[in-house]
Amino acid sequence: MKASELRAKSGDELNKELMELLKAQFGLRMQHATQQLTNSSQLRKVRRDIARVRTVLKQKAASK
Repeated sequence: MKASELRAKSGDELNKELMELLKAQFGLRMQHATQQLTNSSQLRKVRRDIARVRTVLKQKAASK
């Protein structure tokens, strides 16, 4: 997910995307804890996507 794609979305869409990413992160953390996660790089990708969404949300809030 690119920041330019996120900037094109509205605030509500970004909040929805953030909730989905947080749920995905929780699921990945549980899989990791129970030794079921085969691709641990997914954790890093989701964490960075969450940071991107939060950054764009803060930028949109600051510009208003």
